[in-house]
Amino acid sequence: MDINYELYKVFYHVATTLSFSEASKQLFISQSAVSQSIKVLEKKLSQPLFIRSTKKVQLTPEGEILLKHVEPAMNLIRKGENQLLEAHTLNGGQLRIGASDTICRYYLVPYLNQFHKEYPGIHIKVTNQTSIECARFLENGQADFIVTNYPNSALTGNLNIRVINEFSDVFVANAAAFPLTGRPISLDELLGYPIMMLDRKSTTSEFLHQIFQKSQLDLVPEIELSSNDLLIDLARIGLGIAFVPDFCIPKDDPDLFILELTESLPTRQMVVAYNESLPVSQAARQFMELL
Repeated sequence: MDINYELYKVFYHVATTLSFSEASKQLFISQSAVSQSIKVLEKKLSQPLFIRSTKKVQLTPEGEILLKHVEPAMNLIRKGENQLLEAHTLNGGQLRIGASDTICRYYLVPYLNQFHKEYPGIHIKVTNQTSIECARFLENGQADFIVTNYPNSALTGNLNIRVINEFSDVFVANAAAFPLTGRPISLDELLGYPIMMLDRKSTTSEFLHQIFQKSQLDLVPEIELSSNDLLIDLARIGLGIAFVPDFCIPKDDPDLFILELTESLPTRQMVVAYNESLPVSQAARQFMELL
């Protein structure tokens, strides 16, 4: 049925107040307009919705059934309106962030903690994916902004990219399993050892493969995983040599050491990226400024 939303709105106010006069006050329309709207709705539905008397107004059984469906719909609409209004304030709304597990754990947590304490009314939603997948989330409008490693081949289009941190990637190993401390080792020599790294869907994998390709070397890792923490755990027990960002390595770990390379690896950046062609909420802007 093609029934005007305003008719259901009038019905909702009359049904919840059981008063035509009170409904007219809430809606800022005349009592006769309220009465006329209810008559039109009853005619369209071919059902009586209210029992009218000089003393009170009551819902008919049909009116009670309709109210059970209209009330949650009205509440959802009101909630949506409030979220839209609050989206451009710091009193409410939602903040959607995309970031990898590593960035969340080792970089974002203190900022999330600070932001939540300062703006407790804002609902924070963090989606964990690889940096490449996060870029696609941003492209599809599923995140207000992302925090990602850079370079990132998936960052394309009309994006604003700000550098917020710089870091180095290192090879770590167990000294007892791989007695390589105290002497530099080349990338070519490294190929003779079991190398462990993130899987192909990560920016870290792209980065390391490009480094070996520039030296005309073919990198075939022994183990590919989706977690830097797990790579470090496996390196700690001597299963291989792990390639991880330096900020992931626990300080003063007695079981791990960082290999010294004959070639210096370029540093990478951590960036925050957002789509310039889409509206950016006040909450998103505030969090990015915090970073």
